[in-house]
Amino acid sequence: MPRATNAPASRQRRKRRLTLAKGFYGGRSKRFRQATEAVDRAMVQATKHRKERKREFRALWITRLAAACRPHEITYSRLIEGLTKAGILLNRKMLSEIAIHDPEGFASIVGLAKAQIKA
Repeated sequence: MPRATNAPASRQRRKRRLTLAKGFYGGRSKRFRQATEAVDRAMVQATKHRKERKREFRALWITRLAAACRPHEITYSRLIEGLTKAGILLNRKMLSEIAIHDPEGFASIVGLAKAQIKA
């Protein structure tokens, strides 16, 4: 009885891994073991960076809001406090977009927040 090597499945498995390593530099895209290690690491990094990207964007929006608050003589934290007390449920992304594209609208939002803080 001939030896069964499962060659088609093994070849397919290796080909799939090398396809994932396409574009990597040197042996990392050509040699199976190096490609496997590189792809495994890339997958881990991709997952980690997807989560980090959310943090980075939130930090960006907060920085933009802090900068937009300065001309209105209010700090970012006081703005958020005032908006919470006023019951305005705009997230930081939308607030930063309003601050960039509609300064008059942002000024009115800041006015509402200031009114709640003084009250």
